[in-house]
Amino acid sequence: MSVSTGTRGETVPTVPPGNPAVDTADVSALLERGRTLSTPVLRAAVDRLAPPMDTVAAYHFGWIDAQGNPADGDGGKAVRPALALLSAEAAGAAPEVGIPGAVAVELVHNFSLLHDDLMDGDEQRRHRDTVWKVHGPAQAILVGDALFALANEILLELGTVEAGRATRRLTTASRKLIDGQAQDISYEHRERVTVEECLEMEGNKTGALLACAVSIGAVLGGADDRTADKLEEYGYHLGLAFQAVDDLLGIWGDPDATGKQTWSDLRQRKKSLPVVAALAAGGPASERLGELLAADAKSNDFDTFSEEEFATRAALIEEAGGREWTSQEARRQHAIAIEALNEVDMPARVRDQLVALADFVVVRKR
Repeated sequence: MSVSTGTRGETVPTVPPGNPAVDTADVSALLERGRTLSTPVLRAAVDRLAPPMDTVAAYHFGWIDAQGNPADGDGGKAVRPALALLSAEAAGAAPEVGIPGAVAVELVHNFSLLHDDLMDGDEQRRHRDTVWKVHGPAQAILVGDALFALANEILLELGTVEAGRATRRLTTASRKLIDGQAQDISYEHRERVTVEECLEMEGNKTGALLACAVSIGAVLGGADDRTADKLEEYGYHLGLAFQAVDDLLGIWGDPDATGKQTWSDLRQRKKSLPVVAALAAGGPASERLGELLAADAKSNDFDTFSEEEFATRAALIEEAGGREWTSQEARRQHAIAIEALNEVDMPARVRDQLVALADFVVVRKR
């Protein structure tokens, strides 16, 4: 995957060679369908929460502003709901069959965002103050817990064998997601993390829930375990590609596009793929980067570092090859994801749409 650099150093991944250009209109329609069909059920679920958790959750989803007024905030790309609906169609069911799965996965995803923002100290998400910044840490924790509980309720209320199978996959994915966040936090305090450890962490933190999203609709539609497992394989590797691109944007992304600070992952001492790959590369830039990061870990002045100091670290990561390695890893994971689709008997139209969504994930700018 080639990468061009914008005026602010923004990473703009381009379509992997050999892949058709992404049909953005088709992808936009799929994302909009996922959002349109899942949002009313999602809102109804949030309405079950006791005050003030219902209001806090509504703020998090962008439905109201900090003063409680109706808002049309950025609720995210809705990739997971789109995948859940396509998953149902892959099993020969109507897309609506996947709605409970789409909502359940979206609830778990947002549970993780609420907690992650607090643990990471992130003050901005989707160009707005995060929940813990506006409503306090206690509400961020409680609302996250409530969304997690709602996710399981939404599925189990269906009362079917398929719902039980779907819930099992969701709880397994949730546990892996939590494992991944725990690994991510622990790695921030280590001088060195291997590439293999980083990929395992990102597979848990991002791949597991995307894998669940793209199998849960099929399970609700009556698909057998083999079909669901192959769809999960697609989703898992798609998640790794997704996270690799996120890691690039976490260092070189334009704040106007990402909604986060410049060099956001470096500010949090994250051992993301570009950093880990650069440290493992060897050579003068890698060694200098290692020295700086080791000193950073012991520094009492890290929070007051200048933009130039973070820019120096980003330049060393790039010089050591971490940026290019991560770009290539996104391309590799994308290819593995597409290959998994060949093992699933599904309508050609649905396969094409899953490929288009995978292309979108790898070439997205934010």
